[in-house]
Amino acid sequence: MTVRRRLAAAGAALTATLGVACTNAGPPVEAGWQVTVYYTAVESFHERSATTAVVGCEVIDCTQGADPLGTYPSTFTTAVKDEGTGRITAGPNAGRYLNWASSEGYWLDDAPRDHAGRPLEPFRSAAADGVAEGTKVRLVDCGTGFDGGPPAAEPCARLRAGQWEIRDAFTPGYGGARHIDLYIGEEDRPDFTGSEMFTSFENATLELSPP
Repeated sequence: MTVRRRLAAAGAALTATLGVACTNAGPPVEAGWQVTVYYTAVESFHERSATTAVVGCEVIDCTQGADPLGTYPSTFTTAVKDEGTGRITAGPNAGRYLNWASSEGYWLDDAPRDHAGRPLEPFRSAAADGVAEGTKVRLVDCGTGFDGGPPAAEPCARLRAGQWEIRDAFTPGYGGARHIDLYIGEEDRPDFTGSEMFTSFENATLELSPP
C-alpha cells in the first residue's frame, strides 16, 4: 500500500470513528447531529378558551419580576415558555413581545431575544452546546426524519439555505452533545407545531466554521 493510500485509509477510519470528515482544506464537516427548530409564538393563532394571567418584568433590565403583564391564551403562554418568545397581538401591549428565560422569568420587550439580549434573526440564529459563539454553521445534509424515514423536502431545503450562526443558548437541560436548534421566525398558522416546518432531523451533517 502506498503512503498516500495508507493516509487515505487512516483518514477514512478516523471519520468513521468520530463522524468528522477529514479534508485538506475548509471547515470541518461533522455527521451524527440532531437538528430541531424553535420559533416565535403569535398570540392571534391561539384561542382564548383558557387564559393565563402573567406576571414578570415590564422592562428588559429586570429579573423574576412580579408586575402584571396581561392575560393571554394559555396555549400561547405555554408556547412562550417552551420557545422563549411570543408576539402579542391584542390589548394594551399589542405589537410587543412576551419573552421568557429560565433565569429571568417573563418580561415585556420590543423584540424576540437570544441569550445575550440581541434580537433573534430568522434562519440565522442558532444554539448548540459546546460550540463556540460566532461559529458559522451550514446544514450539509438533513439525514433522516425523526421516524427514520426521508426528511421532508421543503423544510430540509429551507433549513439548508439558512446562514446559521451560533448566537443563542439552550435552556439548561434541553441541549446536549451534537444537538443544534435553529430559529425559524414566527409561527404562521394555528397548530403550528403540527406543520411541516416544525420539524426535526436525525443523523444530519453540519459544516462548522469557527469564529
